[in-house]
Amino acid sequence: MTAHGLRRRHLAMLALGGAIGAGLFVGSGVGIAAAGPGILVSYALAGALTVLVMRMLGDLSAEHPVAGSFAEHARRAFGGWAGLLAGWMYWGLLVVSVAAEALGAARIAHGWVPSVPPWAWVAVFMTVFTAANLTGVRRFGELEFWFAGLKIAAIGCFLLLGAAALAGLLDGFASPGAAHLTGDGGFLPHGWHGVAVGMVAAVFAFGGLETVTIAAAECEDPARAVRSGVRAVMWRVAVCYLGSMTVIVLLVPWNAPGVAEGPYTAVMARIGVPGAADVMAAVVLIALLSAMNANVYGSSRMLRALVERGDAPPVLGRLRGGVPRAAVLASAAFGFGSVVLGLLWPRTVFPFLLNSIGAAILIVWALIAGSHLRLRGPSAASLTALAGIGGVLLLMLGDPASRTQLLTTGGWAAALLGWAALRRRWRTAPGTGPLPS
Repeated sequence: MTAHGLRRRHLAMLALGGAIGAGLFVGSGVGIAAAGPGILVSYALAGALTVLVMRMLGDLSAEHPVAGSFAEHARRAFGGWAGLLAGWMYWGLLVVSVAAEALGAARIAHGWVPSVPPWAWVAVFMTVFTAANLTGVRRFGELEFWFAGLKIAAIGCFLLLGAAALAGLLDGFASPGAAHLTGDGGFLPHGWHGVAVGMVAAVFAFGGLETVTIAAAECEDPARAVRSGVRAVMWRVAVCYLGSMTVIVLLVPWNAPGVAEGPYTAVMARIGVPGAADVMAAVVLIALLSAMNANVYGSSRMLRALVERGDAPPVLGRLRGGVPRAAVLASAAFGFGSVVLGLLWPRTVFPFLLNSIGAAILIVWALIAGSHLRLRGPSAASLTALAGIGGVLLLMLGDPASRTQLLTTGGWAAALLGWAALRRRWRTAPGTGPLPS
């Protein structure tokens, strides 16, 4: 039986823990380099698409709060193949993200303490967060609440400092006003193609918010909790993402040295914050560790939901103290294994893993929108979201760097669909028993 140990205040922080990580603090620099000040348009469009998807997911999950969330909605709407595809795609997205976050955190820690090799830091981080996820769910929720809260506080301080700098309230810094919006090659220095590339980067940065509806099954009064959690997540992310991008493009030229690698650090250095690089490294470390914690949780709960539907080995679904310990250990083990591959073959195997989940969030979002369309009937939200997702996929297909991700993820999706077809054929063949998971 699932333990209802999470409270409503935990839900929004849990989702933010998975969504606000390296994609915001580091990956946003890639989008700025591609779009220039037009990154504001990129994030506004990606944010609008995210809001539509989350509203539909919140609608379905409030009506039918269940373990597996959107994977179960897809199963109800289209059949077992859709639930299997959504569940395993999201699980793969989360566990590979755990590996990427662990490697990023280890590099920061190794820079501070060079005598400790990166693999040792990875082992420490993975052990700590696996242990945290093996405890009771309420303890985990409380840890993530404060962990993610530190991230929100850091972003809040960044926004306040940025606003003070723009208002000319900081000694020794002359506010540039709106000069950087058009004075460094124009608002769209790379045209609308740059905005398109920036939007692709922005979409992936928003991934992870869906965890709020996965966690709802372990919350008291899940229907009410998911409604308030989705609302809280949407406006907080809008402030964190869009507010941050606005401060960055107003305070520093989009093509200034260091912006592509670390836009937040570039801003803090520009306005004269002492030790800006170390301050932002600490913030990024907290963000990565919080995202690791949230993603180990989300992946283990999705894996257990797959077990309940017969799409994963039954042993992974066993509960102890209300916690699916085997699922936690399996998810953490895959993440740790991916880290090892990243350390051994950083230029081959690990990039392949990253590419294999590059477009996974778009497939999940398409299934959410399609499920809402099928279960609740056509609506402006579902039709607009599906059109938007299709547009992003076309943009990826037209961009050489993104095309590899799209094709690799497509191969992973095709393999899952093939597996689903084999399972269905085996189960319906006369004289056969159930296909082992």
